[in-house]
Amino acid sequence: MASLQLVYLSAFLLLQHCPWIIPVTVSTDRPVVEVQEHKDAVLSCLFHTERDHSPRIEWKKVQRKDVSFVYYNGEFVGDFKGRANITGATVTLHQVTVQDTGDYRCEVSALLDTKNLGETNITLNVLVPPNVPMCEIPRSALTGTVVELRCEDVHSVPPATYSWYKDGKPLPQFSLQDPRPANATFTQNPRTGTLQFNPVSRTDTGKYHCVANNGVGDPKSCIGKHMQIDDLNVSGIVAAVVVVFLVVSLCGLGVCYAHRQGYFNKGHRGRNGAGYGIPPQEDFKHAQSFML
Repeated sequence: MASLQLVYLSAFLLLQHCPWIIPVTVSTDRPVVEVQEHKDAVLSCLFHTERDHSPRIEWKKVQRKDVSFVYYNGEFVGDFKGRANITGATVTLHQVTVQDTGDYRCEVSALLDTKNLGETNITLNVLVPPNVPMCEIPRSALTGTVVELRCEDVHSVPPATYSWYKDGKPLPQFSLQDPRPANATFTQNPRTGTLQFNPVSRTDTGKYHCVANNGVGDPKSCIGKHMQIDDLNVSGIVAAVVVVFLVVSLCGLGVCYAHRQGYFNKGHRGRNGAGYGIPPQEDFKHAQSFML
């Protein structure tokens, strides 16, 4: 019995004097944090040290090859100063924006421990709800032509998907598994926000609007606009062509008549033969000698 107690005591003393048994460890319980814009984000950092009860804690933001300090020498620095706080090693960022999106690293330095450095990484994704999308809707078009309506929101994170409405009712979205019916004149792309009529017909006349949604916040819609589809006025076009042909023909006949009458000849005196001409050479010489 005494020998067994001696073994336990020896093992206990060995654990107390072996610093490599429990080195500094750093971890997180939320490696990926997703939070809506203008809300608070908690970046969890949990650590355990062997001997050093006052380790050095640093936070850094890693952007590709660039590394910048978030928390250094006991205080927040740069853009994080005044809008963040730390509890233990866990950091809370207040009123986050899209610019805060990125990878963060929590580093704990315990100089009294055998392994004196530990770190963990956290990814922060700041989500942005949809804004009112920009919509391009033509006011009018002719039957038989190709017409494309566009809808886009460049600010939402993640990117929004789009759906189109006609006269307040949603238009169906056709896919490869559910191909477009033969009587349907349109196709819409929920990723790019386009609604294409190929070709457009008079039945497509109506009021159109688009809705953007990315699952963050409420969906947003653009203001609806009326699109009028009219038939191509073939008789009007033919009449216009005939009128233009007649005008061109009359102009040609007029030019031909003027040319035959000699209106384009040099020195033409008109119908009565009156006009200014160059005086005869003899008269010019006589006048010159008279003056001398």
